[in-house]
Amino acid sequence: MVKKYDVLILGGGLAGLTAAIHLALEGKHVGVFEINEYPHHKVCGEYVSKEILPYFNRLGIFPRSVGAVDITQFQISNHKGYSVETELPLGGFGISRYALDNLLYNRTKELGVIFYFEKVIKTVFKDDTFTITTAINTYTSKIVLGAYGKRSILDKNMDREFSLKKNSWLAVKAHYQMPDFPNELVGLHNFNGGYGGLSTTESGAINFCYLVHYKTFKKYKDITAFNNEVVAKNPFLNSFLSNAKPLFKQPMTIAQISFDKKDTVVDHMLMCGDTAGLIHPLCGNGMAMAIHSAKIASELVLQYFYDSKYERNQLERDYKKIWTKSFSKRLWFGRRLQRILMNKTMVSIGILTVGKWKTLLKYIITKTHGEMIS
Repeated sequence: MVKKYDVLILGGGLAGLTAAIHLALEGKHVGVFEINEYPHHKVCGEYVSKEILPYFNRLGIFPRSVGAVDITQFQISNHKGYSVETELPLGGFGISRYALDNLLYNRTKELGVIFYFEKVIKTVFKDDTFTITTAINTYTSKIVLGAYGKRSILDKNMDREFSLKKNSWLAVKAHYQMPDFPNELVGLHNFNGGYGGLSTTESGAINFCYLVHYKTFKKYKDITAFNNEVVAKNPFLNSFLSNAKPLFKQPMTIAQISFDKKDTVVDHMLMCGDTAGLIHPLCGNGMAMAIHSAKIASELVLQYFYDSKYERNQLERDYKKIWTKSFSKRLWFGRRLQRILMNKTMVSIGILTVGKWKTLLKYIITKTHGEMIS
């Protein structure tokens, strides 16, 4: 039996859950496909810019209700441990994806959103209607949002260019216990071939998530060896890894991460979050951008439903235009800042420079952040 919806969302991460809440609040019949049941951990920096808080509150989402930690200070160090610290111009909060995704999931359930913990194997758009097929059932809707994350078999099925080639980035995440770590601090620390972030989550656990070029990582037999031989060469990270107690049995990893440009509309699907474009993990913008992209898509989708003169082709053009206006400069700046972070000489010179002029560091931070989302 075919099940019909107003909107189907492929992926139940931050973008997918946020869009589901937004649309359900407006009375839309929404279905979400997600492989893993909640709550579950994800590889993520777990620091979120405060720019999304007004929008979250409007949706009835309150991160502090589950213990989100207020973060006001930013620290960056080079490979040798030379560091500089400054106040974050806007600030953020620390919360694990385990807690945040579950908070959003519970909100969607309050609003009557239907979840299918099934793997989508095929999407077809025909006669102005989407047909979504899983191994269990078939579903139809007028609108589909793609919010399934960094990489999926669906990307290859749709011949998305970035999915047809090998990508060189690997992300590693684990939680640690370290009682004297400053709760208000988010740190970005460099090492040979990569860089990693440290910040406190709602449970008191410290999230350490780093990004490394696979060319550097493959020289070592496992994560422990790489941490000992490469990551710990940075004195800050050496002190952390030596004194912190791991809380996961094994670190989580994601390979084949692509920072290439992606199309924001594919086969008439509106792509949100990492599915539409991935910023280098600097100051927590990936999470904020995913949430913001869900807001943009939801508002345009509602216009499509409410205005009979607002046709699909206009919806798609507007989404591309607004997405580009909202995020293209941040992505451009993030790519260039990442190049600096991957160059030992440039990052050392940069840190020495911003150490003298902290207003410059604040300016750099603002270029990777957005405005408050009302």
